[in-house]
Amino acid sequence: MSDLKEEAKVDNNEVDQNVEETVEETKPRVIDPNLQGIQLFYEKNKTMVNYVGGGFLALVAVFCFYKFYYLPDKEKEATNEMYWAQTAFESDSFRVALNGGAMIMTSEGQKQMMGFEAVADEYSLTKTGSLANYYAGICLLRTGKFEQAIERLQKFDGNDAIIAPIAIGAIGDCYMELNKLDEAVKYYLKAAENNNNTFTTPLFLKKAGFAYEQKANYAEALSMYERIKKEYGESSVGKEIERDIAKVKAMGNL
Repeated sequence: MSDLKEEAKVDNNEVDQNVEETVEETKPRVIDPNLQGIQLFYEKNKTMVNYVGGGFLALVAVFCFYKFYYLPDKEKEATNEMYWAQTAFESDSFRVALNGGAMIMTSEGQKQMMGFEAVADEYSLTKTGSLANYYAGICLLRTGKFEQAIERLQKFDGNDAIIAPIAIGAIGDCYMELNKLDEAVKYYLKAAENNNNTFTTPLFLKKAGFAYEQKANYAEALSMYERIKKEYGESSVGKEIERDIAKVKAMGNL
């Protein structure tokens, strides 16, 4: 009988203990009233902050992997692939440079080369992929596919002091070929102002002047040519601009 009492007593003690633990677990967490600012905010929002912080660290890890491992590898691949297209481009083989397909021998064996369009599409997130759009646009311009050339050139995103204005000016060339003179002037002027220098700026001012001539707007053409004479007279374009000035003055009776 005494044994039963002792067992019952033990059981009651365990129940009381469990109840006390449950009460402690459900009891609201007391925040130190002396906390202020960030510490107070953290104590009140500890769970949310921990989740957000963990998510932020995960994003940082993904970004670092993308920027320092994935992208450099892709950049290197794109550069290797585009080498052969650039070689074809330099020998004026524009269709081969654009479309690829020619068999080449690499360190990994024989394979088909990629053209500029394939490199641009396959490696669109890289700087080399963007540059491939420029080359593809020039190839399309040289082979008479002006609308497609415009699309490719507009995808080029670079700030090189020479290539950037030439890419914009090439869009103007496409519009000239399509006889869209207003658009041609727009892009020539944009190219001229993209990076002021003694090579591309007078070149595209002169092209803008010629487009104005085609529109029979000789006053604007004269304005372009006189600006070249005044600001870029020592450039190769500037040294020959007097002939164009005399021509438009005569044609426009200016």
